[in-house]
Amino acid sequence: MGSWQVTVLDHRHEPGGRPQGRPEGPLAQRDGWEVHGGDGELSRVDADGVVRWRRPCPGRPNAAHLSADRVLVTTSSFEYTAWGHLGPALLLDLADGSLVAELRGERGAALGDDGRFVLGLEGYGAFHTWAHDRDGAVVDSWPSYGHYVVDGGLRVVEADRRVPTRSRVVRLLPGGVVEPGPRLSDAQAPAPLVLADGTLLVLDAGVLRAVGRELDDAVLAELLPLAPDQRHRFTGALRRTAEGLTATLVERHPTRMGRYSRHVWTLGLRTPRP
Repeated sequence: MGSWQVTVLDHRHEPGGRPQGRPEGPLAQRDGWEVHGGDGELSRVDADGVVRWRRPCPGRPNAAHLSADRVLVTTSSFEYTAWGHLGPALLLDLADGSLVAELRGERGAALGDDGRFVLGLEGYGAFHTWAHDRDGAVVDSWPSYGHYVVDGGLRVVEADRRVPTRSRVVRLLPGGVVEPGPRLSDAQAPAPLVLADGTLLVLDAGVLRAVGRELDDAVLAELLPLAPDQRHRFTGALRRTAEGLTATLVERHPTRMGRYSRHVWTLGLRTPRP
């Protein structure tokens, strides 16, 4: 993991900052062309602006993942169902947009560049990740779910929404084996940042942590350590910048509905010595 170091360059606490939904722009892009999604619709647009295909979508697309000639799209449903607002996950042929398989899952990631994906689901009795081949068939599964990091292996920053949480940073191995790593304090830690050497930066209940490829971990900065009974009011995010990185915690007011404030840290990130 090296000896990454973080320096707090600036911190501000300001009103506003309600958590945002999916950012604007394409769901995915590669080699100049893009996959776009809107309410009830998906499309592929080539580099010259020509729409290659357009197809209906039974919900709101929220993310897309590309692998070879396949695209996996996760969606939210328009109506509340037995699965809440979870919509179908669509495995599509990238060439013409035709449906390869309709799957179920909330988060996904591409596995390599041969049309394989992982797809995970938490809630309603589920806390699982499934590996699917290019035709949508399940080829492996694990009792784990969260933010997926695919970089020569498959690590997960788990998010179980339990109080107290049982979440960890783990590695998923063939045959359904889960290799446990460090415990997390936050039941819904935000997506990690992946550094050049494979180190994960994890904002865990107001504490910035580094987790290496071997699942070793270290605390880099205690920004705003959150008490267990207050963590549900905060939503975190990490973002790389030219200077280093920015950490954000959006805080919901404890008594006033719809009132939010935002903590923002500008951090310098020092590369470990060789």
